[in-house]
Amino acid sequence: MSEKNRRIRWMHARIAAGSFPNERRISEKFGVSERQARRDIAFMREELSAPIAYDYTAKGFYYTESFSLPPTVTDGNDDDYAGITAKFRGNAAPSAGNNIQLQIPYIAEIETKDKLALLELKSFITSSNQRKHRYICEFHSVELFLGVVMALGAEIRIVSPDWLRDRAVSSAEKMLKANK
Repeated sequence: MSEKNRRIRWMHARIAAGSFPNERRISEKFGVSERQARRDIAFMREELSAPIAYDYTAKGFYYTESFSLPPTVTDGNDDDYAGITAKFRGNAAPSAGNNIQLQIPYIAEIETKDKLALLELKSFITSSNQRKHRYICEFHSVELFLGVVMALGAEIRIVSPDWLRDRAVSSAEKMLKANK
């Protein structure tokens, strides 16, 4: 995984968790210049359509609305996000001979007070706000993540992204209807 990929994932997780990362924190964390950190933020805005804004009171970035990183694919040695996003926009298609791998995980925020469920979800949880019982989870397979969440039988609320919550509700409704 490229360093740029790591920075983007780290920034997204921190912004989604409400910790307001800024250029200085990114620079210190990854040993890059603040100018490079600004380019990464600009990339997130322009290429990934991330709704990022700067909060002058908190001195860091935040999302103005719910946002999830898209799943991305890369072929072979391609660690350049510009090439990856071009594939999503239809500018290039991966050739049949390339090895496709998932690089950026889905990220969701969940809310639960169930401690046993949290133990089962610990492999997905990357950060938490335990006072609010909220947890940031990363996963590569939507089906696997939702399957685990549903199988737990615990009261777990998917706070964001909306599309994931809608998918979970739709799946649950279908199961209920089929089992009446």
